[in-house]
Amino acid sequence: MTTDATTQAASPPSLTPDEFAERAHRIEDEVGRVIVGQRDLVRQTLVCLLANGHALLEGVPGLGKTMLVRTIADVIDCSFNRIQFTPDLMPADITGTNILVEDGGTRQFRFQPGPIFANLVLADEINRATPKTQPSLLQAMNGHQVTLARNRYPLDPPSFALARQNPLELERAYTPP
Repeated sequence: MTTDATTQAASPPSLTPDEFAERAHRIEDEVGRVIVGQRDLVRQTLVCLLANGHALLEGVPGLGKTMLVRTIADVIDCSFNRIQFTPDLMPADITGTNILVEDGGTRQFRFQPGPIFANLVLADEINRATPKTQPSLLQAMNGHQVTLARNRYPLDPPSFALARQNPLELERAYTPP
């Protein structure tokens, strides 16, 4: 019997509600050792992650959001990437692209994954990117996959994005869709 590896998902370990709560509290406490004084932010971010959702924060740079997401990734042993959104950022800079490679005398396209393929992603200053670029992140967030040239590339779970937007009164800010 054969199975398709892309459709077969690993089943999560079976935990009782008390075991789940205990594990969540241990994660929250460990993250709280690095992100001091932000217990509500840590808890709400973890709730989004555990609910298979995403989060959007508004605020100025320099308040520790990168450290928050990186610390959560370290504590739960997941990959982390940060995407700095700028007006010149293109959708392929987020999702990845096909590149032409020569292999054994033949040329072929090979998918080169972008930074969205990390388990936890910080989309920093998302509203600095043009409205053309922002939807590439949204498709990955909503569908937990990237589509390129009619091929679908699933994102490995957990797939969590924390986006940070600048206050709208700052220069060159676009409202996210």
